[in-house]
Formats: sequence, structure tokens, C-alpha cells
Amino acid sequence: MTGKVTRNTGSHYIVTFPDGTERPCKAKGKFRIQGIRTTNPVAVGDEVEVGMPGADGVSFITSIEPRKNYIIRRASNLSKESHILASNLDQTLLVATLMEPVTSTTFIDRFLATAAAYQVPAVLVINKVDLLTEREDRELLDAVKYLYESIGYPVIEVSAATGEGIESLRECLRNKTSLISGNSGVGKSSLVNILVPEANLRTAEISAQHKTGMHTTTFSQMFRIPELNAEIIDTPGVKGFGTVDFKKNEVAHYFPEIFKESASCRFNNCTHTHEPGCSVLAALDDSRIAASRYNSYLSILRDEEDDNKYRVAQ
Repeated sequence: MTGKVTRNTGSHYIVTFPDGTERPCKAKGKFRIQGIRTTNPVAVGDEVEVGMPGADGVSFITSIEPRKNYIIRRASNLSKESHILASNLDQTLLVATLMEPVTSTTFIDRFLATAAAYQVPAVLVINKVDLLTEREDRELLDAVKYLYESIGYPVIEVSAATGEGIESLRECLRNKTSLISGNSGVGKSSLVNILVPEANLRTAEISAQHKTGMHTTTFSQMFRIPELNAEIIDTPGVKGFGTVDFKKNEVAHYFPEIFKESASCRFNNCTHTHEPGCSVLAALDDSRIAASRYNSYLSILRDEEDDNKYRVAQ
């Protein structure tokens, strides 16, 4: 039988079949020894073949259908472990906040670059806009929105507390399978509870001392929204977003504005860091490329340099 993985608790999975029935499953050991560099060789969104259940009612996943795409991250810059957040996506929604907690532009850019690398269209959702009451806060919101929209990313302003922007968010989800991701504390679970009231996900207050979020979602799960013909995948909040298996000469491809400017560079193998005649550096000087985006680009290059050192050491 073929079904879709709709929940992943680590070593156990829930597979949902076309008729709506669900079955608890485990992955056969072979998935863990095929050289797949992930902590979870089976991910929510995977289409899988499932064998007959055993005496305990649990079936084994016997094979995984080829994925059309997926989002993968490394736990931290120091970790060689990677984790697939979800697969077979129509889009991914990155939930960010500009206050309580502040989502760094580096995190946003790393996530967006990874989505581009794995062919997943991305939308930036800025939550908790109700907290942005001061003029400086609103100016920051306008600047962030302008930056990412000018690059080509849709931006939706929402507030889980007041309901602002929720209808726009719902329309964005219509007829699609969407991953919802973001830092801990940005309000993903609150948004999912609005979109899927029966989900009843736990939420937590922001740490007053550190102004950071606390994990409330502990496993990945897919929820269906029948009236929108949509599926959303909620994942545990993450603090950092390490990139995986980017080639140094391809990183610029995942930053649309840098890639556009690079067409005029003097050298085809320009790294956009020091070369004479580099159009990217010229655009940076002219503010046609934001310094925050360029710094994020450099941070991913450093990831790849660290990876190369690790491979040599091995």
C-alpha cells in the first residue's frame, strides 16, 4: 500500500492512505545505512510503500518514492548532522518576527537560500505586527518588507493575536502543500491553531530574560485544511539554520539579486569577495545589494569552507 507520511515523532511515523485511514509505521533499518546524511531518512510529506501490519499493529515502511523537492538543514554550524524538515512541497512559509523575538536577517537569508537550492518557492510571513506600535518599528517593518519584495519574495504581514492578515495567509495556502517553519517563539503554533483549530497545538510565552522562544512543537506533523484544499506541515522551531552541501561557486545562484549582478563580473569564476571587476561588489557599494544580504552570502561561503576542511581531515 502507498501512503503519505503525515507525522514523524523520531523513530515512529503515521502514514495516511488515500481513503483517509492512518497506520503507525517504523522505517526498516536499511534506510539508515544507505549513506543518506540525515537524522531522518523518512520525512513528513514522503510518499511511501508500507507493508502489512505486524501483531502489534505497526507496519514497516519498505520504500520511499522519489521526492520532487525537500527542505534540509544542518542543526548548527559545528554539526555534521542534517535533518529534512519536509518533502514534496508546493511552497514554504518562513514565519519571522521583528520583536519578541527578533528573527535575524542571516537566519531569513539562509532559509530562503536553502529553499531556492532545493526548488521550493518561499514566502516570508512576518508575525506579531501588532507589537510594532512605535514609528521606528513600523519603519523597520516597511524596510524589511521592501527589501524582500524587491528581490522577488512575497511578504505577508500577520498577527495571530489580532487576526490581521490571516485571510491573506489563508489564500496563500489555498490548493498547496506548505511547510511552515521559523525560529522558536515566532508564533508558528498560534498561527496553525488559527488555521486548524482542531490541531490545538501548545504555545508558550517568550522567555523574559532572553527574549527568545521556547520549543512547543516537538515533532513534525501535516494538517489538512479541507475548505482550502490545502495541507500545512508544522515543524519544531529552530534556533539556527546551517546550510548543507552547497557548492561554493553556486551559492550566489540562491541570492537572486547577487546572481543578477554577477552576470557582469569580469571573471566567470568570481567569488564576489575580492576580485577586480566584480559587479557584485560594485552593486554593494552602490546599495543595489543590501549589506545584510551580502553578509549572509559570506556566512554561507564560510559554511562551505568549514565543510571542505572537515572532508580533508576525514
